[in-house]
Amino acid sequence: MILNQIQNIPEEYSEVQYNHKKYSIVKETFNNGQSYKIYAEELGGKDFISLNYYRMSHENVLKPCEMPKEKVIHFLNNYQPIL
Repeated sequence: MILNQIQNIPEEYSEVQYNHKKYSIVKETFNNGQSYKIYAEELGGKDFISLNYYRMSHENVLKPCEMPKEKVIHFLNNYQPIL
């Protein structure tokens, strides 16, 4: 499920809605599509989400940056794209 949410985020810059607030989000894909770096920041606020995600042959690894894994998972499961 987490991988699907990550893959649904457009490459480069976009904006999403999360917890009734607008966030800018940047996604970079590297290692031939096997790794992702995501950084989201609340526009006009102080909240941010930062993570790396690695698809490996034996497992997928979610690595939050300076925050609990639960916060990252909640964001990935609850953000809404802004069309």
